Amino acid sequence: MMNCSHTLRPSSRKIHNRCWAVLAVLAATLGNFSTAAALARNPSPPQSGAITVEGTVRNPAGEPVAGASVLLEEKGNATPVETKTNADGTFVLSAARAGTYTVRAQKSGLRDAVADALVLSPGDKKHVDLVLTSPGAMEFKDEPNFTVAGVTDWTNLGLHGSDASSRTSEALAKETLTLKSTESEKASGGASGNQYDLALGYRAKGDFAQAREQVRRVLAMADNAEGHHLLGDLDERLGDPLAAVREYEQAARMDPSEQNYFEWGTELLLHRAAQPAVEVFTKGSSAHPNSARMLAGLGAAFYTVGSYDEAARRLCDASDLQPSDPAPYLFLGRIEKATPAPLPCSEQKLARFARDQPANALANYYYAISLWKRNKGSENPAGLQQAKALLEKAVAIDPKLDEAYLQLGILHSTRSDFEQAIRAYKKAIEVNPHLGEAHYRLGLAYQRIGEKTKAQQEFQVYKQVQKTEAAAIERQRRELRQFLIILKDQPAASPPR
Repeated sequence: MMNCSHTLRPSSRKIHNRCWAVLAVLAATLGNFSTAAALARNPSPPQSGAITVEGTVRNPAGEPVAGASVLLEEKGNATPVETKTNADGTFVLSAARAGTYTVRAQKSGLRDAVADALVLSPGDKKHVDLVLTSPGAMEFKDEPNFTVAGVTDWTNLGLHGSDASSRTSEALAKETLTLKSTESEKASGGASGNQYDLALGYRAKGDFAQAREQVRRVLAMADNAEGHHLLGDLDERLGDPLAAVREYEQAARMDPSEQNYFEWGTELLLHRAAQPAVEVFTKGSSAHPNSARMLAGLGAAFYTVGSYDEAARRLCDASDLQPSDPAPYLFLGRIEKATPAPLPCSEQKLARFARDQPANALANYYYAISLWKRNKGSENPAGLQQAKALLEKAVAIDPKLDEAYLQLGILHSTRSDFEQAIRAYKKAIEVNPHLGEAHYRLGLAYQRIGEKTKAQQEFQVYKQVQKTEAAAIERQRRELRQFLIILKDQPAASPPR
């Protein structure tokens, strides 16, 4: 598209008139966009059975690639559907029937980008982002600033802050892992035809060792990113995270796709290599600026290294990319709850979450948390009343949401309404008898009304719950190996004296 800022130069009347013509075309185009936006807000009923695949083709720097060929190939059908990308790199394709498809982007001088094993059904509308790279070239302009040197048992090194923040970091790492979609798992190893079908069959049966051996045999004949990615999945399942992270890195080097970047970063984060995960997710976000899950992973990694405000900003950006996706909001709400001070942009985004998804109990709960944090020390009863209403709505939607009952009890306690607080704490314990904080706060509330015997009973239960919970967490931590990282710009440690 012609850029008016480049066209309008006061050098001649002829060029001036040309600009007015361009502006007229742009005005008409913008009018079409306005109409399209209105239709998006008030869509017509979709055609029954229509199947659409849309997306964007970019280069590794995140710039759109115009004029690339994009093919939609059905498995077992030699005739693909083809289109060209627009000036902004976007494309739209339609499938005639349900089936398993491959989306392939091609352009002369660049290596093909492929999204494989897309299972399409009538009414589906899939979004696919593809990245074209230079053939044979090293995709990384800069080498990673770290080396994974080995693995060790849990030591708590590399996690920032208290045990509570460590638990939040661990929860975020596991939740980042859930963002690896089923389709991504199906696609691993499948973009190079049928050469990995036997390995995938072994994996489906749970025979991961045999699957790994089959992948290694194929890679010995034809080295490719898909095989290294699949090998990384299998190494992780077989309890060899060191081999897994190296396979994921190799896959990303050979094909810096969104999926390969994301899974490399996720593997680092899962095994407590938070600073390297920040580096990988940052590079991945730069290469794939439309990936909300990449930003969510980056937010989780920033939280783990103690950069809470940076974590919040990345998660807010992720929620802006995909406002209907609950995942970035849930990550944001978790760190909002765990940090002592309000986070930048958090309240605004969580308010949108609650507004756009009013039937989501966690949306109401996390927005209430953000309001509570901002207003708990102020003379603003309206803000606290709104938080209370949101919490009550949350438990009405989900009567099993123990954390919301607990927060209601805390809110009542700050108002010295201990009878109401006790009822809320008891409800939280009824839902979850192992919620230690509810027992502790119930004991405090009993103390305030002079019920010392009941208070001591709750404190004793709290101690037992904490002891049991700590033992369980310790077992889980020791089962998950931790990477030993060497930072390349880190000075060598002095020998002990």
